[in-house]
Amino acid sequence: MTFLNQLKKLFKTTSTPVNTGPFVMGFWDTLPKNFVIMAPMADVTDCAYREIIAKYSRHGEPGGGPDVFYTEFVASDGLNNDIGRPKLMHNFKYTENERPIVAQIFSNKPASIEYAARLCRELGFDGIDLNMGCPERNICRQGAGCGMIKTPELLPEIIAAAKRGAGDIPVAVKTRAGWSQNEIETWIPAILECDVAAIILHGRTRQVMSRIPANWDWIQRAGEIVRASGKPTKFIGNGDIQSVAQAKEYCRKYGTDGVMIARAIFGNPWLFDTEKTEVSVREKLDVMLEHTRIFIRELSDHKNFAVMKKHYKAYISGFDGAKELRVKLMESNSYEEIEQHVKEWIAQYPERLNVMIPC
Repeated sequence: MTFLNQLKKLFKTTSTPVNTGPFVMGFWDTLPKNFVIMAPMADVTDCAYREIIAKYSRHGEPGGGPDVFYTEFVASDGLNNDIGRPKLMHNFKYTENERPIVAQIFSNKPASIEYAARLCRELGFDGIDLNMGCPERNICRQGAGCGMIKTPELLPEIIAAAKRGAGDIPVAVKTRAGWSQNEIETWIPAILECDVAAIILHGRTRQVMSRIPANWDWIQRAGEIVRASGKPTKFIGNGDIQSVAQAKEYCRKYGTDGVMIARAIFGNPWLFDTEKTEVSVREKLDVMLEHTRIFIRELSDHKNFAVMKKHYKAYISGFDGAKELRVKLMESNSYEEIEQHVKEWIAQYPERLNVMIPC
């Protein structure tokens, strides 16, 4: 008996049917082979940066990407009350150029998850993702994010609630390999029994955070379990991917349907454009200023300007004189200051504007 057949036999004899509602695949069934997803990251993948990525990675065009956008993660408990909701709705801003787009939510309370999922469906999102992988202590203490791994008995109820709210749009789960050790052998089958459209697995435990490299052998093993189940659930790997080329290579090497890219997008909105290999310093500066203007337009009433500084740190690197400009930008607190520092730098180093930088 082959290893895959052994897995199938094991799955059939140990799984217990869980009624969590209909199996809805939605857009997940329409994606190309070896698809690439932009990961959700708090105060990074907000509507301003997604708009920039959609434009400069040529989303929806041949050779462009990503294939799927994600929002930042949003607290379902906050959405489910009249005080918190107005403070969080800016996280659900998006443009039509970002489809398909998935709203990521988190909670360990079924009522909050159902409300948030219904709200996301009404707002026109293409899918819902349940965050069961965030390692942040305050999220885990709520029993959400990675905290869900410690209470697997809640999983069917949470997913059933999400499905009730989501209706005819698909529900996915993003998670980690375990809390303090590899729990793939039990955790992945538990999610599969709930008939979700997609599972995105980050190849680390909660305990190690991001201190060690992602374990893609774990991801490969989880993919084998998904395939052995015989279910149509898409399986996506996540962890330490630096480019679209590497993402597609890992799809083939480790047997995933797709790959999610996270930190590599910092300062590189061209990342998902497979035909773009380098940009000029001038283009980097222009796009950074455009990004800042969109942030001011869409988010200045909701987020501190300091959020942009992590982007400046990433944009302004890899060329002569970058440190000098970066230091000034990190001390700035308005678009006007940023623009002035850029103009002064250009006036001082005009010959550097046409220098090309890999992207």
